Amino acid sequence: MGNCIPVVSPSGHLTPPRSPSQSPKVLQNGTFVNLLDLLGNFTVSEDYIVDYAASEPCHNTYCPFFQRAAPAFLASTCVAAALATGALLVALAKRPHAWPHHRALVAQLAAATGLFAAVLPAVVAGIGQGWRLGAGACKVTQLLWHCSVFAQGLLVASGCCSSVWSHWDPRSQRLAVSIWVGALLLALPAALAGGTVAAPEVSCIRRNVDVLSPAYLLHLASCLCVFLLLPAALLVAALVRGGQRAGWGPAAGASWLFFVLWVPYGVGLAVDFLLHAELLQSTCGIFERFDYALGLCEALGVLHCCLGPAVLLAAGLCCRNLGAAGGF
Repeated sequence: MGNCIPVVSPSGHLTPPRSPSQSPKVLQNGTFVNLLDLLGNFTVSEDYIVDYAASEPCHNTYCPFFQRAAPAFLASTCVAAALATGALLVALAKRPHAWPHHRALVAQLAAATGLFAAVLPAVVAGIGQGWRLGAGACKVTQLLWHCSVFAQGLLVASGCCSSVWSHWDPRSQRLAVSIWVGALLLALPAALAGGTVAAPEVSCIRRNVDVLSPAYLLHLASCLCVFLLLPAALLVAALVRGGQRAGWGPAAGASWLFFVLWVPYGVGLAVDFLLHAELLQSTCGIFERFDYALGLCEALGVLHCCLGPAVLLAAGLCCRNLGAAGGF
């Protein structure tokens, strides 16, 4: 997430005009970055030039929109996430019986959302002033960002289909360690695929490798597994079990908010890959509209860090008042 720095021709267009008979291509200039990520690219920079099949050059309007919207959105989301997570932790400490069966799980979900929110100030600063913390810090930021997201997905999945969190014992402790280590391993490709570029000021970007590079393909696979395959498997399991397991109680349904918010972004990442790998036909209009679509999908996903704790807090307190907290 950061400054959106367009690479344009002297005329101010993204590319010079091309013959209508020529097909659209993505021309890479050494470091490829996806303009489309409003909130996941820690710095968004057009290190690629979109060569559209049109008699008139395309004008990209997403970059100015990103610069206007991202800092305020991220800053407000960070504040809301801090308040919601803090309130959840306080409630968990003062009223632990509101979550009698899954207190350890709720605490870890709060820690994961807190870790995600803690990265946001650096992201906001990188957008407004350029990335000044160095290439190593850029990779660490992306590693923590994705590790927190993947950990939440794995935690939600474990809470939905298992009763292991009923007690904080060696079994649940081993599961917790496995989940966090697994999330860290899933996030490693994001750190390998990202890095810093100077165009003209230093920017921390999610991808400075080719779209078909092993590092990015591993990162894409991690995202698709957590954002698409995992919720699909959980949904099938829910239908098969018919909601009979304790893990499928009403408060557990609140944790599904995570997947509801991130599934659109997972779909967007898949389509984005197909477009830039030239596996789908594209036009100037498609690219321009998809810029906004994928950016807004990721913005929706980022909202999980404030909405998730708030919904979990409300669900726990409501279940406590109704004497039905056993569902989570």
